[in-house]
Amino acid sequence: MEIGISTFLETTPDPATGRIMSHAERLRNAVEEMMLADQVGLDVYGIGEHHRPDYAGTAPAVVLAAGAAVTKRIRLTSAVTVLSSDDPVRVYQAFSTLDGISNGRAEIMAGRGSFIESFPLFGYSLDDYNELFEEKLELLLAIRDSEKVNWRGGHRPAIENLGVYPRSVQKPLPVWIASGGNAESAVRAGLLGLPIAFAIIGGMPEQFAPLVDLYKRAAASAGHDPAKLQIATHSHGFVGDDNDRTADLFFAPTAAQMNVIGRERGWGGEYTRATYDAARSLRGALYVGDPETVAEKIVLLRKNLGVTRFFLHVNVGTMPHKEVLHAIELLGTKVAPLVRQALGQGQ
Repeated sequence: MEIGISTFLETTPDPATGRIMSHAERLRNAVEEMMLADQVGLDVYGIGEHHRPDYAGTAPAVVLAAGAAVTKRIRLTSAVTVLSSDDPVRVYQAFSTLDGISNGRAEIMAGRGSFIESFPLFGYSLDDYNELFEEKLELLLAIRDSEKVNWRGGHRPAIENLGVYPRSVQKPLPVWIASGGNAESAVRAGLLGLPIAFAIIGGMPEQFAPLVDLYKRAAASAGHDPAKLQIATHSHGFVGDDNDRTADLFFAPTAAQMNVIGRERGWGGEYTRATYDAARSLRGALYVGDPETVAEKIVLLRKNLGVTRFFLHVNVGTMPHKEVLHAIELLGTKVAPLVRQALGQGQ
């Protein structure tokens, strides 16, 4: 059971002071977070790609490479790479470069993107949303699996027996499929035998059990061993010394950012404290509280979904940097040992 951090490198207004952190400061903070996560024994750190003013993570591989230079063992991944609006050649080159710098610790988490800003920015049509991802995933896997590539598609010039360099240290470079709960994505990942990551940010995580089953059945139908497949989840949360204080501290930035996103997507209504507290319950999707509370919820997640990796998304809105570092420290030194003890040695 791997436990780690994911982030979008938020630069939203601090709900207490109104201050907006610069992108440069947030990027430097991320390097400090990776160093600490490595030191306290966390397994993975992931950065999501976004192209909007309230996130600084437009180039995850670059930030992760800065972290690779000052860490020793933690795995470094995108969370996610919006593959539909990127070039698979450049994606592979960036992450194989990261793999070399980190001596085999890089991963790619490929997704279609829940935010759409990158499509007009890079000149792609949302009408091709699904087709772009399918085609570019095919090319990325072809590049990963063969030094010389022969490939032809509909949205990118063909490649005829050309090499893509540098080659990754890991053979093959890990590629995950990221999904927000789409059945088609689960089937695709299963048929390809690729690990899958589910973003679970609402409702009850146990409701994803049918998707996990669908993923495993698709894998088995394609000749892959379901027992060897990796399943990750990504959920919002925060860890502190005291349940009530941590809940109070994390509510304001969470509500502020969820209300921004809700207005953009037409969800309707405000994100309330009642909604927040319900999500903090044992069966809810928000992992907020003291180490014992968060560990109990991760153990339940493992029981219900059989996950092999858990990402705590820190943070949803802007939190004080010292609090973020403390949350990472507690996740590594308190939560992870409690989870592993509950699951048994070696799980």
